[in-house]
Amino acid sequence: MEENAEPLIKKSDEDEGNSRYHENCEACKIEKLRKSENGIPLKHFFFVWIVTLSAALPISSLFPFLYFMIRDFHIAKREEDISSYAGYVGSAFMLGRALTSLLWGIVADKYGRKPIIMFGTMIVVIFNTLFGLSVNFWMAICTRFLLGSLCGILGPMRAYATEICRKEHQALGMSVISTSWGIGLVIGPALGGFLAQPAEKYPNIFSAESLFGRFPYFLPCLAISVFALVAFIVSYWLPETLHMHGEEKPAQDVREAAWEGSTYESIESQKMEDSVPQRSLLKNWPLISAIMVYCIFQLHDMAYSEIFSLWAVSPRKFGGLSFTTADVGEVLSITGCGMLLFQLLLYTWIESMLGPVMISRIGAVFTIPLLSSYPFITKLSGLVLLLVLNCASMLKNILSIAITTGLLVMQNRAVSQEQRGAANGISMTAMSLFKAVGPAAGGSILSWAQRRQNADFLPGVHMVFFILNIVEFIGLVMTFKPFLALSQDDDVSGSIPDPQIRVDIKRGTSFIH
Repeated sequence: MEENAEPLIKKSDEDEGNSRYHENCEACKIEKLRKSENGIPLKHFFFVWIVTLSAALPISSLFPFLYFMIRDFHIAKREEDISSYAGYVGSAFMLGRALTSLLWGIVADKYGRKPIIMFGTMIVVIFNTLFGLSVNFWMAICTRFLLGSLCGILGPMRAYATEICRKEHQALGMSVISTSWGIGLVIGPALGGFLAQPAEKYPNIFSAESLFGRFPYFLPCLAISVFALVAFIVSYWLPETLHMHGEEKPAQDVREAAWEGSTYESIESQKMEDSVPQRSLLKNWPLISAIMVYCIFQLHDMAYSEIFSLWAVSPRKFGGLSFTTADVGEVLSITGCGMLLFQLLLYTWIESMLGPVMISRIGAVFTIPLLSSYPFITKLSGLVLLLVLNCASMLKNILSIAITTGLLVMQNRAVSQEQRGAANGISMTAMSLFKAVGPAAGGSILSWAQRRQNADFLPGVHMVFFILNIVEFIGLVMTFKPFLALSQDDDVSGSIPDPQIRVDIKRGTSFIH
């Protein structure tokens, strides 16, 4: 069969209304739009960006003021123990998400992405607001746990971002997700830093007797909840990408396959593909290995996020920087701007040259010496301190978001659309378990390190950043073979070829790349 063989049957005018597309199915309209237009779906990407940001903002927005919130709860007996209790509150969200992410992914595969997205944004509005009104330690724990367990947005949004665009734009779609998520993890703490304790910072606007004076950590939570309400409204215009025809998806017949330009051999392969079931996600090693590597890096990033804010606001005598919440907010705001520019202007170009795996490796290699320099930043002061700290924070988060984006691209290319929601649910469950460990472990390690300022080996915060580097190094090692398995579409050294579907006749299982 010649490579440039003509399609078996050319499309006629009658084919415009062929039964492959259902007029009332939003997913069919999106699929038809993808085939007819080569452009980037900017409007849909913008909606994805807004919704993802609303889910990311509450995750780490509490870190700049959590130290002071725990102090005000009067639950810690010693000042050095505050970081430990702060870690438990930070972990509650991730623990809740770990228990339900797989369930939300399965529900999204059955009932659609849009209902889960709308429900999740409303959950943010309710429980993030209640967290800001917490009057004791256990109320803070419970509201964060419920927020994490009931907000299942991220998994379906990852699937959604790859389903609304053509193959060549999927890297950009995942970049939109990871950029929005990463910026949320940075802008959230910035909002928390600027808006917490408003009666103390802005006494001319907020009095001590006002609602924001009696609940000093309510204002940043309220601001994020208002944004989540806007995202809830925006999500109404998101088209559903899961086919909801009320019937089993029919196999592609010869005439439709011929219209796509397929040869006889490729049509027969497709028929065989339709005749065998999808392989189990747990047996999909390219997916599972990518998820495991992703979890290691996410454990590192979550621990770093908690440690950075707690370290910055800790007193100098404990190896911190003695920053205020506003100081931390300023640093993280600048960091967020740098991340946004990198993802919009550079990431897609770099990914097209190096591939997602190589980007992750390079990011990990540069992160290790960067983190090793953090303990020495405490020796600086004034303008030099601010300049060096802002540059270090920006570079660290840019490297983290590059690693995350590359691994997310690999995960979503390892499965078909019918399994993508469940695959992202597995990813979210595993990642949330690791992230649940991050804040608790990070806070405990920081508390322990602050009590050993005069140790002979890695005194004080030197030990904290050394442990972070160990985790980063483990993630780096796991990006190499034989641990990390690549699907046929993932090329370490360059661009990604067009998707292919092949069947392994001997094994009797389908492989979707």
